[in-house]
Amino acid sequence: MSPNKAVYVIDDDPAMRDSLDFLLDSAGFTVTLFDSALSFLDAIPRLGFGCVVSDVRMPGLDGIDLLKRLKNDNKQLPVIIMTGHGDIPLAVEAMKLGAIDFLEKPFEDERLLTTINIALSRAAYERKDEAVAADIASRIATLSPRERQVMDGLVAGLSNKLIARDYNISPRTIEVYRANVMTKMQAGSISELVRLAMRGGILKD
Repeated sequence: MSPNKAVYVIDDDPAMRDSLDFLLDSAGFTVTLFDSALSFLDAIPRLGFGCVVSDVRMPGLDGIDLLKRLKNDNKQLPVIIMTGHGDIPLAVEAMKLGAIDFLEKPFEDERLLTTINIALSRAAYERKDEAVAADIASRIATLSPRERQVMDGLVAGLSNKLIARDYNISPRTIEVYRANVMTKMQAGSISELVRLAMRGGILKD
C-alpha cells in the first residue's frame, strides 16, 4: 500500500462509504472502509500511514471521540471530518482537536480530493522534517560532555583559543575535540554545524 495514497474512510452509512470508495478509488487512492471509529482504532496497528476521512456523527464512538483517542495515543494521522447540516460547532471543536479540515455535506468531489492531497503532502513533509530532526538529535547524543561543550562554543562563534580558556584546557586539545565533533555531527564546516545545531534545537535562530 502506497503510504502517500492511503485513505481510511469511516462512516456508519453504507451508501456514503460506497460512494467515497468509488470516488477515491477512481482518483488513484488506496481506500480502506470502516463502519465505525472503533473498528478503525482496532485496525490501526495493522495499517500504514494515511489520511483519515471520518463522519462526525456516528453511534458508539463519534468523530470527536476518535480525534481525542488519536491525540491521546499520539497517532500522527491527518484527519478530515465530514459534517452534516447543523454540525458546524462540532466541526470547529474537531479542528481544535487537530482535524486539518471539515467538509459540510453535501460537498463537491473535487474539494474532497484536493483536501486529501494537501493533507497527505503536508503530513509527508512534516514526517520528513521530524525524521531529520530526530537524526540530528541522535548525532548530538553521541557527543561526550566535553565534546558538547566544545560544540556549544563553536556554534556560539568562539575560537579554539577562547573555548580552551573557558574550560582551562589547551587549544591543541580543543582541536582534537573539535575534529571529533565535526565527525560525529557529519558537518563539513562550521556553518553546517550551526545549521545542524539549529535543526537539533540547541541553537535558536
